[in-house]
Amino acid sequence: MARRPLPRILSNGSAQLARSRELARTAADSATDVLHPLITITRGLRRLASAGRRRWVDTPKERRGTVLLAVAAVLMGVVLAPYGPLLAVVALMAAAAWHGRDRTPAAPAGPAPGQLQRLTSLYEALVPYFSASDDPEPLYARGGDWEKVFSEYEFDGDGRLAHLVISYPAYFTDAEPESRARIEQLLGAKCGRGREYHFGWDEEANQLTVRVLAPLPTDIAAQPFVTAPGETVLGFTDPTRVRRTLPLTHGAHGEERTDVPPVVWRTGVRSTEPHLLAVGQPGSGTSTLLRSIALQALHHGDVVIVDGGGTGEYACLTGRDGVLAVECALSGAVTSLEWAAAETERRLAAAGKAHQAGDPPPEDTRRPLWLLLDRPSVFTHLAAADGGTDPQSLLQAPLRHGRAANVTVVVAEQFDGLDALAAPVRQHTRARVVLGPATAGQLESVLGAPPHTTPVDQMPPGRGYARLGTGPVHRLQVPATPDPYDDATSEAHRRAVLDLLPPRTTPVDEEAPVRVDSAAAEEGAGQVPVPEAVLLDKAATEKVAAAAMATETGTGTGVPETASAQPAPEGAAVAESSS
Repeated sequence: MARRPLPRILSNGSAQLARSRELARTAADSATDVLHPLITITRGLRRLASAGRRRWVDTPKERRGTVLLAVAAVLMGVVLAPYGPLLAVVALMAAAAWHGRDRTPAAPAGPAPGQLQRLTSLYEALVPYFSASDDPEPLYARGGDWEKVFSEYEFDGDGRLAHLVISYPAYFTDAEPESRARIEQLLGAKCGRGREYHFGWDEEANQLTVRVLAPLPTDIAAQPFVTAPGETVLGFTDPTRVRRTLPLTHGAHGEERTDVPPVVWRTGVRSTEPHLLAVGQPGSGTSTLLRSIALQALHHGDVVIVDGGGTGEYACLTGRDGVLAVECALSGAVTSLEWAAAETERRLAAAGKAHQAGDPPPEDTRRPLWLLLDRPSVFTHLAAADGGTDPQSLLQAPLRHGRAANVTVVVAEQFDGLDALAAPVRQHTRARVVLGPATAGQLESVLGAPPHTTPVDQMPPGRGYARLGTGPVHRLQVPATPDPYDDATSEAHRRAVLDLLPPRTTPVDEEAPVRVDSAAAEEGAGQVPVPEAVLLDKAATEKVAAAAMATETGTGTGVPETASAQPAPEGAAVAESSS
């Protein structure tokens, strides 16, 4: 079925809505200025009527007749007096204007005493960094005037700074990351810890804008996202650098609807960042990110999962349509990745033949194949202890040629196992995600650039930073995608994940699968039984057997010609992937 185009309001409607809001706000302000006298008099008449009604209600019943007689006498006198009605109307309008005036107390001309103390202490703290001994007219000096450098400032309800614009001298080395980092660390400590600040450096105007960032929403659960094939939503971020928004439901029961700016990762043959590396502390949400990616990938492709942690967090995906394998043992991981490497080479060979013949690539090479590895360094240590094959060594072909073969590799690792990652994994995973608490040095070493915000010590699960290639560093909040079989998972999140799972129509093969031995295949030996039972499904086992038969009969050219697990549906397009 052909995909319906997205409404324009979802793609480029944000700018139009912003302009419409600005025009409406301007028109409302102009109308308020023109109609201000009428609004004041109307408000005064309403207050006078309310006061008269209260006075009438408070008057005892036995005295109401006397009051009515007095009012009638006054009205009679006004009517009979020369220019009486005109003077009465003027007096009424004057009384209404007086009572309808704005009684809101005027804001103080300057900051409150507590706010003044904060601004003064912050100014004094910046003096050693923004001053020079040979400056004839320094902006920053001991006991100087802070009003010359703080052009704008705002405070929140707790009396802490929420927005600040700082002017600094032109000789400050704002082009050096070390100098910027010292100022940002100082401002984060003086303005209040426990919050995230965004620092905007304007080198041309010699101004620094400090703004407190609102917390990212943590109540967005896994749900179908409005994306095109080849687009994967890693999470959600601030609207400062992302112009696109997605319509989502959030809340305890998904009763609220809103538009949130996403961090979209594009994969496929035109992607500049075809593979991803996610790093975090234990419990930071890297497994949640892999589950979220897997649920989105199963809409258009096949998935192979290698769980080095061995905690069974991906058991809900076993046997599902499109899930070729969920491996938790070393032998199964090696078997699956050997097949993935052979499948990558087969796709390259088939696509190369089609290109030489001037034909489009075969359908079985267009369906995306995803390799999701959680903590592969565990298998590296086990393989080194047993003298076996390191599963990371089998990722060279998918990593180097995955973009051309529609093969995507996603690796999740903890900080303590980051040194055990192979060089190809570090080199070819250009899309990076860091989740959980991390120092500025750790963030820069993984992302390749420091974030424009201050990292905090306490973060909810799934909270971190993302950078796609050489793009900017974004704050990130991964949608809540917990293990539905975990007892600690709430019922709403469990139901959200179960609703996204494909049907379980592929039974797990009860017999031990076979693995292709390259040396034995060259001699015609064919298949070598694997002693350990792995969780390859029936379709993947048939692929390995077909590869061995093709090699044994000599029909291939050194690359097993296996069929794809599921042919690409009609109308499936190659995903557009641009950074």
